[in-house]
Amino acid sequence: MQATSNWLSSSGASYRAIGGESGYAHLTHYTAEYCEWGTGPPLVVVPGMAGGFPLLGRLANILARDFRVITYELRGEDNCFAMRRPFGLADLVEDLAEFITWRGLEAPPILGVSFGGVIALEFAARYPLRLSRLAAQGLGSRFEGGLMQRIAGTVLSRFPLPTDSPFVNQFFNLLFGAPPASDALFDFVTRQCWQTDQSVMAHRFHLVESFNIEDRLHRIRVPALVMNGERDVLVSRRTVQPLVDGIADLELLRLPRCGHLASVTHPQLVAEHVKKFMESV
Repeated sequence: MQATSNWLSSSGASYRAIGGESGYAHLTHYTAEYCEWGTGPPLVVVPGMAGGFPLLGRLANILARDFRVITYELRGEDNCFAMRRPFGLADLVEDLAEFITWRGLEAPPILGVSFGGVIALEFAARYPLRLSRLAAQGLGSRFEGGLMQRIAGTVLSRFPLPTDSPFVNQFFNLLFGAPPASDALFDFVTRQCWQTDQSVMAHRFHLVESFNIEDRLHRIRVPALVMNGERDVLVSRRTVQPLVDGIADLELLRLPRCGHLASVTHPQLVAEHVKKFMESV
């Protein structure tokens, strides 16, 4: 039993989603791997900039107690050569729309995490009648180019990095908002994020750099929940306030003692807020 426990910890298996049904959706511009857990009402989850949906394994398993959690890989996640054909944020929104149609869902609730939250916000503004509720964690209304963001964007774009890069690992430390609960969790996050090719991360980062949805927030007509960690170094109050001003039906939550990776470090807390929001009248 001790050997099994040690293996679960060292391999990161304890942080991955258990079970689930996986398959492939053949969309217009790429084939998207997807996975589903649970048997309740559908909840579409859009993963973040790096690590794909396995990074959200514990969150998916908790949500699956009450929902049919449906998630998919973003364009480029499993095939960096997809970027030979230029695409932007609007194309990723269309990928989400096509995936929802392919899955046969009619106006499902959507949960987006970080970069996935940006996609979900854009989707809600473009297709306000094609979702019933919108939840997001780790985002504001626009990109705020602070020093750390500028350095990260430059390094990702111009310098090949090893997966054990001290710079990148320090960046991940900042995203936790506090020392991770265990070395195993930190190792799992860094290892999983590096499953995403660096060129793909750089491309997505540059898409976020031009993100600004402030003039379109009024198009979002569904109830919305935005959750940000109080220690999130990537999201400031200046970029959150326009969400409050622009979305008619918005609940804004600050997650105590959480950083940008709240969905990974505090999945139970995030899941509880999502469940309460989804079930509210």
